[in-house]
Amino acid sequence: MSGAEDLLRTLAPQVLGVLARRYDRFDAAEDAVQEALLEAATQWPERGVPDNPKGWLVTVASRRLIDQVRSESARRRREETVSAWAPSQGEVPGQDDTLTLLFLCCHPSLTPPSQLALTLRAVGGLTTAEIARAFLVPEATMAQRISRAKQRIKAAGATFAPPPDGERAERFRVVLHVLYLIFNEGYTATSGPDLQRADLTSEAIRLTREVRRLLPDDGEVMGLLALMLLTDARRAARTDADGRLIPLAEQDRSRWDRRAIDEGVALVSGALAGTPLGPYQLQAAIAAVHDEAETAEDTDWTQILALYDLLAGMTDNPVVRLNHAVAVAMVRGPQAGLDLLESLAGPLGDHHRLYAVRAHLLELAGEREAAVAAYREAARRTTSLPEAAYLSGRADAL
Repeated sequence: MSGAEDLLRTLAPQVLGVLARRYDRFDAAEDAVQEALLEAATQWPERGVPDNPKGWLVTVASRRLIDQVRSESARRRREETVSAWAPSQGEVPGQDDTLTLLFLCCHPSLTPPSQLALTLRAVGGLTTAEIARAFLVPEATMAQRISRAKQRIKAAGATFAPPPDGERAERFRVVLHVLYLIFNEGYTATSGPDLQRADLTSEAIRLTREVRRLLPDDGEVMGLLALMLLTDARRAARTDADGRLIPLAEQDRSRWDRRAIDEGVALVSGALAGTPLGPYQLQAAIAAVHDEAETAEDTDWTQILALYDLLAGMTDNPVVRLNHAVAVAMVRGPQAGLDLLESLAGPLGDHHRLYAVRAHLLELAGEREAAVAAYREAARRTTSLPEAAYLSGRADAL
């Protein structure tokens, strides 16, 4: 990403926050900001970045919003309102509304896919086409999803303001979960020819850094950022030159990003030492144990199991329980892990990861025929082509 593009992505939520707060019309403000970003992307490379880029964007976006409102109706009352909205040429407010904007994009009236799309559009500054490509849907489909999300927020009567104190904790939990989902989709794409999408993982990390800048002492924000860094540090070693998946135990650890690992370890260590314990911190601690092992054989599975025991006590997430079963198998033997998988047949009955983990544990237990069948079933159920190729390859190898 160029310097100008990086600046635009950083300024996008701040500019949208100014307009949404000033005019209290989130849907119109979001469209206007996108037009201003497009104009900046066209002009700045030729004319140079303005001395006050945020003020430039606010001015241009304000004019676009006013033009849009004027075109909606010529009635006197609307024109009078527009006249009162004339864009100020003074100082742009220094207040940063990024967190308020995240709360709005993660409004409880929206479905998780809509929350993801709107967050990437309004806070991340991605175009509709970029988001559509990321989730492998037509641009028109994504445009409709984003439009419906804005209409739903408006119908719910949401205003551009932080949620009430009684709702703040739950809404903040949703914000972190949306950023976590964006990262996960980038790290292991749910479908398509590529295993990972670096644009999405990078955007999730950038947005989480923004949240940490606003809330530097929040332990779960630190934990989530640490988890992303410690996981993304392995990205270069996850595939070979042909894009084939390489499992964690077989990766060339010299290709891992040591700077990201060091930053992640420092973050999670600080969070665990000085803030209340939370699930993102525990997941980051597990990732740190993996990343600090010089070889797969050096992995401290006993410590990982202890951390998963704590995590399983905090959340009933079936994916956490699936990973917990793997840790149990590595410490107490594959049969102990297989026994735990039985309880997941309901929550994860159709998910390919359940079959993949079962196949791996059956392979460790020496039950080759059953492992082959499970690998093939996992390959059949996944929509990720690299994962399907890897799982089929494991079946063939057995």
